[in-house]
Amino acid sequence: MAVHDDCKLKFLELKAKRTYRFIVYKIEEKQKQVIVEKLGEPTENYEDFTNSLPADECRYAVYDFEFLTPEGVPKSRIFFIAWSPDTSRVRNKMIYASSKDRFKRELDGIQVELQATDPTEMGLDIIKSRAN
Repeated sequence: MAVHDDCKLKFLELKAKRTYRFIVYKIEEKQKQVIVEKLGEPTENYEDFTNSLPADECRYAVYDFEFLTPEGVPKSRIFFIAWSPDTSRVRNKMIYASSKDRFKRELDGIQVELQATDPTEMGLDIIKSRAN
């Protein structure tokens, strides 16, 4: 599975310049490559992010989660989320599962990984607990 250059470039912009809040990646089966499907503006929130994931198709996503430590210090964690809903096709799940590690290696700087098969497995409470 090839990775389109845009995938790495947009991730670097998210990581270094905070240009985006999140990035949703899609595997284009015909071209056999991972492409950028959606970019979230810095003003968008976690709900905007979860709403951009399809209910019945797999996706990879990166989310820049900003939070305050108990001492009140602002911090951020970059999450890699493998979205694989139970309702997606078996073939779709297999393609995403078999390509995940290779794709993740292309994105240098991911701090937390999350695997989700339904929205409750990636709720904001889970993100918050994994960020510390």
